[in-house]
Amino acid sequence: MARRFDLAEGPLGVFIRLLCGEVAAYLRSVDAPERIAAREEVAARIALHRPRVVVAHSLGSVVAYEALHAHPELQPELFLTLGSPLALPRVVFERLIPAPRPADSPQLRGEGLPGRTRWVNIADPGDPVAVPPRLGRFFNGIALDHTTAVSAHYRFHHAENYLLSATTAATIAPYLGI
Repeated sequence: MARRFDLAEGPLGVFIRLLCGEVAAYLRSVDAPERIAAREEVAARIALHRPRVVVAHSLGSVVAYEALHAHPELQPELFLTLGSPLALPRVVFERLIPAPRPADSPQLRGEGLPGRTRWVNIADPGDPVAVPPRLGRFFNGIALDHTTAVSAHYRFHHAENYLLSATTAATIAPYLGI
């Protein structure tokens, strides 16, 4: 990724190498103890707090996606993914649980969420982690798939940028009850 976006040097290059290390550790195998523990911890928190909205950024979107599938009884009203690498080929997409399956075309499709959870994705087109953008091309069940600039200067992929964006605010506002 760093070479593709000409970011191999500097702080962003270091960030990408660190992020990819965490992703590789999480996705090492389907039964890796770290993967199971992370997924179960997220599921336990959702079960305990019963939030109407689950907001998941970056690798957290992968963990939360798998947690919601592993525990179909957990059905928040909204699953909001921000800067998600869920569709990243060969690195994430094909390693997901549940595994993507062939659609009517030769392309694999990821599973939508179980139950009635609404899934909205937001990706900054300049975010080197949210590649490829537009998760709806790869996953079933995405209600809205926004591509909107949220980055400021060199602060690519920061959760803060996504959380401060007008698109995020408009997406979660109906669930705040205020």
